[in-house]
Amino acid sequence: MKILKKRCPWCEGDPLYQHYHDLEWGVPVYDDHKLFEFLTLETFQAGLSWITILRKRENFRATFDGFDFEKIARYGDQKIKALIENKGIIRNQQKIRATLNNARQYLSVRETYGSFSEYIWGFVEGNPLQNRFKNLKEIPSKTPLSITISKDLKQKGFQFVGPTVVYAHMQATGMVNDHLVDCYRFRELGGLLKG
Repeated sequence: MKILKKRCPWCEGDPLYQHYHDLEWGVPVYDDHKLFEFLTLETFQAGLSWITILRKRENFRATFDGFDFEKIARYGDQKIKALIENKGIIRNQQKIRATLNNARQYLSVRETYGSFSEYIWGFVEGNPLQNRFKNLKEIPSKTPLSITISKDLKQKGFQFVGPTVVYAHMQATGMVNDHLVDCYRFRELGGLLKG
C-alpha cells in the first residue's frame, strides 16, 4: 500500500504546483541568478495567482535570457517592445519596465554588498526563519520584516516590491519556512515540532 505524503493544501490537485511545492518552495536559495529569477517572477505575480506564473515560467526564462540580470539591465526600447508583444509572458508594460529597472538596481546592490544574496539574507542573519503554522489561515501575506525589506528595496530604487511581494519572495526562496507543520516538507526544511 502506497503511503501518501501530506502536503500543504494550496498545491493539491495540480501536478505543476505539487512539483514546485515539493522541490522548490521554501528551499533556501543563495544563488544570485536564482534569487533574481524569483524576484522577477514575484514582480509579475503581483495581483495574479502563482500558478499562472508557474505555467508561463519557461516562457519567462526564454524571453528574459535565462534571468541574466546583467543582460536585462541593458535592454533597450526595441527589446521592451518585443516583450510587450510576447503572448508567452504577462504583457504588463509597468512590470516589464520594473524588471529592467530592478536588474539595474540588482547590479548596484551587488556592487555594494558583494552579492544580492549577502544583502537579502542579511535580514535573517543567513538562516531561514522557522514558522509553525497549522493551517493556511495562519500564514500572513506580509510581516513586519517583509515591510522593512520592502522599504529598504524601494529606497534602493526597486519597483513592484511591496511587503506582500517581498513576503512571497521570502517564502519561495526559503528565507522563511511556511510549510504547515503537518506537511512532510516542514521537517525536511528544518522545522521542528516542540513537545
